[in-house]
Amino acid sequence: MNEKDLFLKVGQKGITNITAEFYKIMREDDLVGKMYPDNDWEGAEERLRDFLLFRLGGDDTYIKKRGHPRLRMRHAPYLIGEKERDRWMEIMDEAMKRCEIPEDAFEYLHAFFANVADFMRNH
Repeated sequence: MNEKDLFLKVGQKGITNITAEFYKIMREDDLVGKMYPDNDWEGAEERLRDFLLFRLGGDDTYIKKRGHPRLRMRHAPYLIGEKERDRWMEIMDEAMKRCEIPEDAFEYLHAFFANVADFMRNH
C-alpha cells in the first residue's frame, strides 16, 4: 500500500474520524494528555487533522495556515521519552480500531505513526 492507495481507502472522512477519536481518548489520558493545554483541544485536533490530510492526502490547508510542519521544533517544549511515545501510539492505535480502519490501512498508518512518534522523542 502507498499513500495514494491509503487515502483512497480511508479518505478525508476517515482521517477526520481518527483524529476526533484520538482526541476523545487523549483528553482522558494522564500521561500524554496532560501535555495539551486545556483551552486548546479543538486547535490541537484541527492541527493534527490538517497535518495528516496534508501528509497523506496532499491537501495544502496545513501549509497555508502553519507553513512547514517543523514537528520536532513544535514539540521541543514537551518531554517526550519512550513512555510518552508508546502511550501516544497506544492511543492512536485505539482510535484507529474504534474507527474500524481496514487492516491494511491500519498497518500502513501504524508504521507511519510509529515513525513520526519516534522522531518526536527528545528525551
